[in-house]
Amino acid sequence: MPRTSFEDLNCSIARSLDALGDGWTMLILRDAFFGVRRFADFERDLGISKNVLAARLRALVEHGILERVDEGVHGERFEYVLTPKGEALLPVLTALREWGDRWVFGEGHEPYVVRERTTGKRPDPLVVRGADGRALTRRDLRGEAGPGADETTRQRFGRRRAAKA
Repeated sequence: MPRTSFEDLNCSIARSLDALGDGWTMLILRDAFFGVRRFADFERDLGISKNVLAARLRALVEHGILERVDEGVHGERFEYVLTPKGEALLPVLTALREWGDRWVFGEGHEPYVVRERTTGKRPDPLVVRGADGRALTRRDLRGEAGPGADETTRQRFGRRRAAKA
């Protein structure tokens, strides 16, 4: 069954899901963050079929998240490396891992932990903070139409504001 495209939705989350919303894609990115670069290594580590892997890597390259780089040895051999756009996904993957550690596996049952190379310590959990540095919950936040909002988005946020008044 083909995936639904969200390219027509005026929403950053929806449009991001077009690039990242597939489970294999997120696992490829996880492995790329841990240093996997070659097609055969992704295939072996993930147990993914060649055609699915090729399609996901191609899409990640097309979205500018990975770059396909000729490693320049033994003829034509390519590696896939994170671009700055891909590196910027570190907080996204970290938040997803932290959520899974807490709500899927439970504290003390994490499948793997991440540590700082220099100190060996685990980084502090991600927290959304306000301008004053305090931790925020969803109740501290509100959404509003932004500068890139289309008319549908402006109406949706207008209805929400009117309903609360």
